Amino acid sequence: MSLSSVSARLTLLALLSASTFYCFYESRRLRKLKLSLQNPKPDRSVSKPKLFFVSQTGTSKALAQRLFDLLAINDLAFDLVDPKDYEPEDLPKETLVLIVASTWEDGKAPASAKFFANWLAESADDFRVGSLLLSNCNFAVFGVGSGAYGATFNSVARDFSKQMRAMGAREVLPVWEGDVDSGDVDEVFDAWSVKVVGFLKHGGVVENGGGEVLVSESDGESVADDEDSEEEEGGDEGSEIVDVEDIAGKAPSRKKAVAVAETNGKLNGKKDMVTPAIRASLEKQGYKIIGSHSGVKICRWTKSQLRGRGGCYKHSFYGIESHRCMEATPSLACANKCVFCWRHHTNPVGKSWQWKMDDPLEIVNSAIDLHTNMIKQMKGVPGVTLERLMEGLSPRHCALSLVGEPIMYPEINTLVDELHRRRISTFLVTNAQFPEKIEMLRPVTQLYVSVDAATKDSLKAIDRPLFGDFWERFIDSLKALREKQQRTVYRLTLVKGWNTEDIDAYSKLFSIGKPDFVEIKGVTYCGTSATSKLTMENVPWHSDVKAFSEALAQRSQGEYEVACEHVHSCCVLLAKTDKFKVNGKWFTWIDYEKFHNLVASRKPFSSMDYMAATPSWAVYGAEEGGFDPGQSRYKKERRHKSSTD
Repeated sequence: MSLSSVSARLTLLALLSASTFYCFYESRRLRKLKLSLQNPKPDRSVSKPKLFFVSQTGTSKALAQRLFDLLAINDLAFDLVDPKDYEPEDLPKETLVLIVASTWEDGKAPASAKFFANWLAESADDFRVGSLLLSNCNFAVFGVGSGAYGATFNSVARDFSKQMRAMGAREVLPVWEGDVDSGDVDEVFDAWSVKVVGFLKHGGVVENGGGEVLVSESDGESVADDEDSEEEEGGDEGSEIVDVEDIAGKAPSRKKAVAVAETNGKLNGKKDMVTPAIRASLEKQGYKIIGSHSGVKICRWTKSQLRGRGGCYKHSFYGIESHRCMEATPSLACANKCVFCWRHHTNPVGKSWQWKMDDPLEIVNSAIDLHTNMIKQMKGVPGVTLERLMEGLSPRHCALSLVGEPIMYPEINTLVDELHRRRISTFLVTNAQFPEKIEMLRPVTQLYVSVDAATKDSLKAIDRPLFGDFWERFIDSLKALREKQQRTVYRLTLVKGWNTEDIDAYSKLFSIGKPDFVEIKGVTYCGTSATSKLTMENVPWHSDVKAFSEALAQRSQGEYEVACEHVHSCCVLLAKTDKFKVNGKWFTWIDYEKFHNLVASRKPFSSMDYMAATPSWAVYGAEEGGFDPGQSRYKKERRHKSSTD
């Protein structure tokens, strides 16, 4: 290569580098101008210290507000700031910053703080910035995360701490970490808050003439360097429980934290799954909490059939009586945080059972009592007859699919046996992350596995699993399902734009689990949520679900056919042809009395031993669309665009 050619290339690289550098800082200048126009601030000679909240679901924002109020009570004036409304290039001007930071997907910051987090990361790694950019800034960080995510637990708070220190900022308190799933986050945060206030008032902080709170130059040592530094809560292990009244200007020792833990919602080292905050949130959504980890809720289809207005898709597909169906779970915890979760992730998560455990008989008794109490409240509602009300007070079916992962409950077999003893059928749904639990499960009326995606990447994006080996667990769960002799189901939830293009990949999964049935349902939109990116655009039409189902049946080359549909639920059923189609007639319904007799006999039996004929109105393509003609159709006036618009 000639010298002139080398010189030309070097010149080009220099120009590109300069251009990149210019674009990098020009974008920040324009953003700063935009923020100043959107949020004009009065001219102040001295700005207040900042209290940032990096929040996705609102937890960090609520905690920051609590600290803000505590600071105000102690005559410590701060600005409460959302990072999306702040220009990070102003950080060098700050002298004191407190941050309450949540960690979101894949260890990243929530969307509202993405720009702020990127600026810190890029600036800390940029040699042009230098290690003195934030030399006038003092800071402390509290992390809010889920310990179940392992390596990424509170990674945002840890990264913020590391990056600010890399730019010369002085960390006046080590990072403290709260675990939202442990139930201790409130206590730990309150302990940190008292520590912050104590330090600001007594640990070398003075108030200057302009009313600004500053860290004294004479205080040469940070709190992390005092004689109790080895025993303080902080660093990568800051998740102990603290009683605020036990704090006297410093974090508790490890021994004290353990002592407090024994009386703070724990028994023999085990904690309650349902913390007061989780309980309040779930009860607000209509859940009745049973003991320390179970729940029950009346389904809208139960109410509908009580009023004679039709049952759910399980009534059409399998012949359950919706007004006699109880929706419950023995485990409110789950190992996924699915994007379409109805509960907006107000329930806890975990990879193993780590909580106190209630007696299965007490769970069943309480569930039936709470369920029947909710049924009684339907008395006098238009359409509810005395006959249907009395039937509803005697549940005959239990959908173990309310929320969470019921198969995690260590006594799930005993609980199922108790339901069967009372001749209550069981429809159990598992999220395909506990294959060993599926293997150990005794016969249930119908066992579901959620197949939310057909490829590893799409399953990770949709289910947001806790396990690193989630795909292997998923495949092993399908293999375990194949060994079951009773009725098995793949349950597919179609999310437009996420998992509706993988027909071939879904078809390949059929050969692994060999399910008796495949339920294909359009995702239900549950309103806006900080925890989900879904909108109405992601909800497929029934025609979309039908087209997907027909294509999937065709790929099976006759092994599966489209058997039933329930238009109201936007749901279609594929059934194994060689088992459930006899002389051209479908037998997808269940003979429940025969099932209970088979269970009581304690002899081996298969899914074909308790099947029953499917009525014509439930068969795919029927004029009724899966609506029971014995019920009264009730339609609300709605003005939706048609799928052809």
